[in-house]
Amino acid sequence: MKQVLQNFRTGVLKVDDVPETICQRGGVLVQNAASLISAGTEKMAIEFAQKSLAAKAKERPDLVRQVLTKLRRDGLLATINTVKARLDAPLPLGYSCAGVVREVGRGAEEFRVGDRVACAGMTYASHAETVFVPKNLTVKIPDGVSFDEAAFVTLGAIALQGVRTAEVKLGESVAVIGLGLLGQLSVQLLKAAGCRVIGIDLDPTKIALARTLGADAAVLRTEDVQAAIAQFTDGYGADAVLVAAAADTNDPIELAGVIARDRAIVAMIGAVKMDVPRKAYYEKELQLRLSRSYGPGRYDKQYEEQGVDYPVGYVRWTERRNMQEFLRLVATKAVQLAPLITHRFPIAQAETAYDIITGKSRENFLGVLLTYADTQTAATKTVALNAARTTADIRLGVIGAGNFAKSVLLPRLAKLSQVSLTGIATATGRNAKAIGEQYGFALCTTDYRELLQREDLNTILIATRHDTHARLTAEAVRANKTVFVEKPLALSETELQDVAAAVTQTNGRVLVGFNRRFSSLSAELKEFFRNTESLAVTYRVNAGEIPKESWIQQAEGGGRVLGEVCHFVDYLQFLTDAEPVEVFAYQSAAGADTLTVILKMSDGSVGNINYLAQGDRAFPKERVEIYGGGRVAVLDDFRALEMWHAGKRKQSKRLTQDKGFDQELAAFVAAIRQGNEMPIAWRSLLLTTLTTLRINDALSTGQPQAIHWPDDASTR
Repeated sequence: MKQVLQNFRTGVLKVDDVPETICQRGGVLVQNAASLISAGTEKMAIEFAQKSLAAKAKERPDLVRQVLTKLRRDGLLATINTVKARLDAPLPLGYSCAGVVREVGRGAEEFRVGDRVACAGMTYASHAETVFVPKNLTVKIPDGVSFDEAAFVTLGAIALQGVRTAEVKLGESVAVIGLGLLGQLSVQLLKAAGCRVIGIDLDPTKIALARTLGADAAVLRTEDVQAAIAQFTDGYGADAVLVAAAADTNDPIELAGVIARDRAIVAMIGAVKMDVPRKAYYEKELQLRLSRSYGPGRYDKQYEEQGVDYPVGYVRWTERRNMQEFLRLVATKAVQLAPLITHRFPIAQAETAYDIITGKSRENFLGVLLTYADTQTAATKTVALNAARTTADIRLGVIGAGNFAKSVLLPRLAKLSQVSLTGIATATGRNAKAIGEQYGFALCTTDYRELLQREDLNTILIATRHDTHARLTAEAVRANKTVFVEKPLALSETELQDVAAAVTQTNGRVLVGFNRRFSSLSAELKEFFRNTESLAVTYRVNAGEIPKESWIQQAEGGGRVLGEVCHFVDYLQFLTDAEPVEVFAYQSAAGADTLTVILKMSDGSVGNINYLAQGDRAFPKERVEIYGGGRVAVLDDFRALEMWHAGKRKQSKRLTQDKGFDQELAAFVAAIRQGNEMPIAWRSLLLTTLTTLRINDALSTGQPQAIHWPDDASTR
């Protein structure tokens, strides 16, 4: 399918052919008929992407601070790979479209195939032939409203929320500064609300259009605006001012303060400079309000992505209900959109459309639509890219490509001559193709089953979100593929049993991405305690906080015990060469992500994992202390190792952090090529996952938990 994408690093914009996006739970797959280019928001995004890295850094100091923090913690190479992965990710443009439902995901059954719908949301309602959109960002189109009109739904909801933010009342005089698309929509919505409206702009044609669409008055910014407002309001000043302009000057907010009456409301819905002039706003006791895009629910992932609605008795107008109301007003002809449409281009000519809104083509414009064929396009979920390296022993398919895969795994795998990067599958076609081209994959797809069914693939890497790991691992093993799956292996005992059954039934081979045991410093540490019968280990993790809204904290992530503490359980098995037999855990009152785990091993060793989310991220993340047999060792953040024995001290240091990623992948590749067992015994992987599940049980029950897995399911 065709989609408009921009390279964030270079700023280059193009219409690309990418695999079709798949339908997911909680939303619908829509075949677009029309999408609206936002001349304000999208122009700003394009201009930002076209800036140099230095200019981007100057404009986004918050991102620079994140990079510096990562640099201190993870080292130069890891930081470079992460930044590179972010910069190379293609940006989908567009956030307002309309079309026909082609497929309905589970949980979005209020829609039916064939429904006419309008959609909103950056990265969802994109300029593409087909889009997946969550249900709370999708509304049905009323009868009598065309696709071209419905494509204005996002801009309409933004304007409507601005009117609500201003709390205008019947008969009030309202000034609208800026008569672009948002301003023209605001004028009509204010008239529908019974207000008297005066528009202000620099462009005479927009002044004339506003009058045509119902404005009671309109004045050029170059004229005496203050006098015009005084005459329009009988000398009182505007009861409310909506700033709908898009400008990098402070003039709109200054002008709003001048023309507003005492105790008026100034609502900001456009993107303008906001150095508030204190004197005017203080003396008039003005209220400055920022309208949050389409309305309540915006930027709330639970609302937008998980479909959790707000009760109408508490939040009457959510972003979705604003979208519905705007389309109702269009259907009743209270809002006219045809006069706002100045250009239409088929999706294949999108670059020409963007030349207009960025000023490369000197044409006057207002509403610029992209249009799509009215016949259903054939679903193309797989796109060929490059010739596969057929001489490689390992022909790899990759399912999922989040930040970790892009910044850590793929750069390393691409350098291994024994590995042919044969196919990559991700949920969105734009990512599948961009990553496929970047690393030289032979094909890209949005249907992971394409990889499992291919006979020329013998190995699968799974790097999706946590709640899919077990299912995909079991499917891949049953398809006779060797599997490398990122942790965790499973989020429940039922899932774990299914994976174990698949491995037993097929004699399958699986490795979970527990990389720390493969570090060169870990090898030295293991050798130092080789002949020690039992160990006492303390593993301290300065994990840092992550937002409660993060996907890791939701059902798809499983929480931080399953998602990260599993690393440290595996490390204790590695150090002791013993199995966990009992576990207990305490949780701090400071937060759910601060806990202490006490682990008893089969050889009498004990482990203490202190997982701490309340510390300063600038402090090193991990420290391991081991005591046993008259020996002591301290491993600091996989950078330095101190070992003490018989009064003598030995040190081993690395210039950069060594967490074992290279050695882990090399061991995995060697095991496949030589036909050996996986580098971590299958039983150990099962016990690590089971132990993390028991940690959660211990936290919920307050009781120690025994750890046991039947021998008949764990021979590898």
